[in-house]
Amino acid sequence: MTTESVAVRWSHVGLNCYDVDATEGFYRTWFGFERARVVGDGADRIVFLRKAEAYLELFGSAGGTRGAAAADGPHSPGLIRHLAFQVDDLDAFVERLKDNVTVTLGPLRFDEVIDGWRTIWVSDPDGVVVEVSQGYHDQDPAAIS
Repeated sequence: MTTESVAVRWSHVGLNCYDVDATEGFYRTWFGFERARVVGDGADRIVFLRKAEAYLELFGSAGGTRGAAAADGPHSPGLIRHLAFQVDDLDAFVERLKDNVTVTLGPLRFDEVIDGWRTIWVSDPDGVVVEVSQGYHDQDPAAIS
């Protein structure tokens, strides 16, 4: 059976959270997610957040350790490298963050790859690197080998 014969679509990313409330607040405030479902209650509850077709599933894991926002890259195979969002105006987004969220890297320019592509990194409450970019677009399919 191939994927062409089965309808496959994006579902969600599950995140372990030191503090589900803080992580939910971060993604709701800065990225416009809304609650879609809450399963269970107390420390065992799971919160689904939705923005358009993208979902985040938040799991409490207060006994664990926080991630390291400075460790984006191949340092930890098998773990999420980063989450990424697109904005129309990166400077306006950074201005909106002001003193509420620290930009941990950038703004970086990737004009050698895509003219006008700019990116910053911020860190969510659990240390997950969150990339926010302006100007990315897909490559012309005829140019992909």
